[in-house]
Amino acid sequence: MSEPLVIVGNGMAAARLVDELSKVALGRYAVAVIGSEPRLAYNRVLLSSVLAGETMSEDIELQPASWWRDRGVTLKYGCIATEIDVGRRELKIEGEESITFSKLVLTTGSSALRLNVPGAELAGVHTFRDSRDVDLLLALAARKTRVVVIGGGLLGLEAAYGLAKAGAPVTLVHLMDRLMERQLDAPAGALLKSLVEQKGIEILLEASTARIHGENRVEGVELADGRFIKADAVIFAAGIRPNIALAKEAGIVVNRGIVVDDCLQTGAEGVFAIGECAEHRGICYGLVEPAYEQARVLARHLAGQDVAYAGSIVATNLKVSGVSVFSAGDFMGAEGSESIVFSDVNHGTYKKLVIADGRLTGAVLIGDTSDALWYLDLIRSARPIAKIRGDMMFGRSLAEAA
Repeated sequence: MSEPLVIVGNGMAAARLVDELSKVALGRYAVAVIGSEPRLAYNRVLLSSVLAGETMSEDIELQPASWWRDRGVTLKYGCIATEIDVGRRELKIEGEESITFSKLVLTTGSSALRLNVPGAELAGVHTFRDSRDVDLLLALAARKTRVVVIGGGLLGLEAAYGLAKAGAPVTLVHLMDRLMERQLDAPAGALLKSLVEQKGIEILLEASTARIHGENRVEGVELADGRFIKADAVIFAAGIRPNIALAKEAGIVVNRGIVVDDCLQTGAEGVFAIGECAEHRGICYGLVEPAYEQARVLARHLAGQDVAYAGSIVATNLKVSGVSVFSAGDFMGAEGSESIVFSDVNHGTYKKLVIADGRLTGAVLIGDTSDALWYLDLIRSARPIAKIRGDMMFGRSLAEAA
């Protein structure tokens, strides 16, 4: 008889875990997926494309309902898990009876941060995180609402681009000295700023939000230096917070995220966590690829294989506000490393490769990212690059032909 395995969360990590389990442990578990969002799992990375009108909402679903049925998964979405009873091995669902489990996997993801500034609770202040947010932002754009987006990381840029493409006047406010400072060095950030501004988005850097003005709803944003930006709506996109409440209330050890070991197990026997909600060796990744790597490892662990998750080399390979951006590894360059840089601002291209101990350890690409996956493979495999060092800046085809 199949062992009952319950997955809490119906996002990208959950879908990948089900896929991986079907490859290595098909039939071993009776899988139930419980998700709060009222739809099938979808590609969250493409939300800004839906907002920009480049993709239809239904087109970003990861798999059709038939795919889940074919794998024997009981799929319950639009359901909120309210309590984990670790001792009784039960998960309680709002408005329904409990569901029993032998193994439980938490893929509860993250929530958008709301800055603690005066006016943050006014009508017209929103977040950009899931498909429900997209519907609301599309309505704002249709009314040509003046919008201030707070946050110049990936989420903020995607919200700003989608809103601007949909017709809203947008000002993006960012606290740091460059966009996407966690993924880009200063020259790359400057080039990205220039390319995004060409799309009609005003960008203010080193700008701290002091308060949001308005009587009953948003009328403008005041910065710490006294500048005032008129606005009819404000979008918080200044970071995410792992959803740990369910685990914490169950007595499971949490820090910033749900603490897991190298088998992705929490402090409770048979309870696991992967994706944005998980904290492994002190790190909450907040990115898709590490979640997928964790799903592969966990599926094999649940299949009885001797595997361990040792952490991920963080990489970003996306179109950000319509601009191709790639970043991986130690892109800033640790002490003792050296950097090779190619910059063509007029053509919107920037490349930086970081080398240490005869190996590629980091890379940043803006504009031309055609060789991104090759660079990522070189970083992850730590292969010696002495033979291709002189040509690798110019791409895989030239380097491997030399």
